[in-house]
This record gives sequence, C-alpha cells and structure tokens, in this order.
Amino acid sequence: MTGLRSGQLAEAAGVSPQTLRYYERRGLLAEPERTLGGHRLYPPEAVTVLRVIKAAQRLGFTLDEVADLLDAGRHRHGRRTDTGLQARATTKLADVEAKITDLIIIRDTLRTALAAGCDDLIACSRTTSCPIPFSDIADERTASESCC
Repeated sequence: MTGLRSGQLAEAAGVSPQTLRYYERRGLLAEPERTLGGHRLYPPEAVTVLRVIKAAQRLGFTLDEVADLLDAGRHRHGRRTDTGLQARATTKLADVEAKITDLIIIRDTLRTALAAGCDDLIACSRTTSCPIPFSDIADERTASESCC
C-alpha cells in the first residue's frame, strides 16, 4: 500500500491537517485507504485536488461551488453545460465585475470626501455639498426593508 499520510499530503498541498480533514468530511476529498494501523493513505493526485480547491477559493468560489464543480468534473459523460466551469466562471466573473464597479464608486466617493475636508459624518450629512450619498443609502435601506 503506497500513498501519502495526512501530514505529508497537507504539507505538499500547503494546507493544514485540520483543513484536510474538513475537506474530507465535506466530501471535497475522497475518503482515503487506511493502513493496518489505521493511518490514512491518500493517492498522490490528492495533492492536485487540494491545490485546485485552494485555487478555486482564491478565485472567489465558495466551498459549495467548488464541490459542485468537482462533482461535475467527476460525472462528465452526462454533464449539463450549465453546471460546468464555463458557466460558473461566467457567473463568478459577472459578480466580481459588479463588486469592482461598487468598489470604484466607494473609492471615488471617499476621495471626494477627503478632498472636501469632511471630518464629521453628521455635520457633513447636513450640507448640500456632502459627497457621501447619505440619501442613496437611506433609499436603499428603505427599499430593502420594505421588500422583504
């Protein structure tokens, strides 16, 4: 019986042993064989699986989304096109671009507030030249409270 023990796999993939066990419990990593002494023995390709999981997380995918992607990859023969990496990456890219747009607006507003010398939120909110969109925030809060 050959393979990597838990500590070896965790070190090779750059994760902690606790992360390794967590991914196994979540079904992201297949349950390994065990030695006669009860030690887990993972196949060498488990390193790649763990690295793929961590890379997908860095791209913004949740563990649930990663699990779905891994599952879709394991069942390629009957795979629907709306559950694969292309569809998920397209959706994730749209989410990221929306966040970037929001962050640019926030950055620009903060720069304007700094340039205007705003130093007190309450005092600034009372001026017509206040760059912080207090009325927009209040409108969004009112809309979200009334809709749900």
